[in-house]
Amino acid sequence: MTRNREPLKNLLLYRLLKWSVIVPILHFYFRNNIYGAENVPQQGPLLIVSNHASDLDPPILSVCVRRPVAYMAKEELFNIPILKEVITLYGAYPVKRGAADRSAIRAAMNSLAEGWAAGIFLQGTRTPDGKITEPKLGAALIAAKAKVPLLPVCVWGTHAVKRQGLIANAVPVTVRIAEVIPPPESTKKEELERVSLKCADIINKMHDLGR
Repeated sequence: MTRNREPLKNLLLYRLLKWSVIVPILHFYFRNNIYGAENVPQQGPLLIVSNHASDLDPPILSVCVRRPVAYMAKEELFNIPILKEVITLYGAYPVKRGAADRSAIRAAMNSLAEGWAAGIFLQGTRTPDGKITEPKLGAALIAAKAKVPLLPVCVWGTHAVKRQGLIANAVPVTVRIAEVIPPPESTKKEELERVSLKCADIINKMHDLGR
């Protein structure tokens, strides 16, 4: 049976970190703009697809969509005491190197069944300018299997973030959120490609709007 919300303890921890740390940083340091937040369903499983240019994208996206978002993380991170507990509470799930496709799909499906919003970077990796040039089919496949809607989200500005240790340069960051897209009607490759390209086109057009 699919849950309608993520577990309560995860939601409470998300809100604690959001208002005490991340929101102040986004508002005062990165001068964050958010457009389309009203498009985000606040209940029920949801697959968020976005572009990716920085390690800062997951926490920024999670705050801007106003609900916790479960992302994949390297399996090695779950071997580190304390960090394992923290990232697990925030919805992260481990992915094995060399088996990322299978393990990521399985873990994302489990998160969706628990009522989470799961986050997938549409190209599967970072791109230098934040644009999507080669969308992968994994997100569409997960949406088709889980029968959950997709939400295209664009993060603009993080491609210019340069970090030295824990310190990053202050650049304007803008997040644009489109309307939800129904899941693919089947798991056929042609249908997955159609939906993946549609998501990429929406995200890239939002990216072209800039600040």
